[in-house]
Amino acid sequence: MPRQLGELEDAVMTRVWQWNRAVTVREVLEDLQQERSIAYTTVMTVLDNLHQKGWVRREVEGRAYRYTAVSTRAAYSAALMNEAWAQSDNPAAALVAFFGMMSPEQREALNDAIRIVQRDNPDPAPADTEGGEGTEGPGR
Repeated sequence: MPRQLGELEDAVMTRVWQWNRAVTVREVLEDLQQERSIAYTTVMTVLDNLHQKGWVRREVEGRAYRYTAVSTRAAYSAALMNEAWAQSDNPAAALVAFFGMMSPEQREALNDAIRIVQRDNPDPAPADTEGGEGTEGPGR
């Protein structure tokens, strides 16, 4: 399971996710410099660390690398939520508490997500167990 990104890692990954394309250290640096004073080597180190951790892949372009996200921000968020939920000694109570913290808009988004998952992954029909039908494999 992924660990939560650090503040600077998150700031860098936010740009990679938002731009949804291969990025250079220089591009990320210039955008970050609008908010904070930061060195080129710092951004380069953060992107190298993110590459080592498997968050981004990189390809050589000339004398520099271009970095691309390995997964989406949504997948990262989902993995963090799943990890937190799995660590609970009472997952049902944790879900009830989590749902209780949600705004009406968040609950509506949750309902939409549940409908999508149910539509895309319908429950399989129960196996017919009477008379042994459907219980044997091929070559019966």
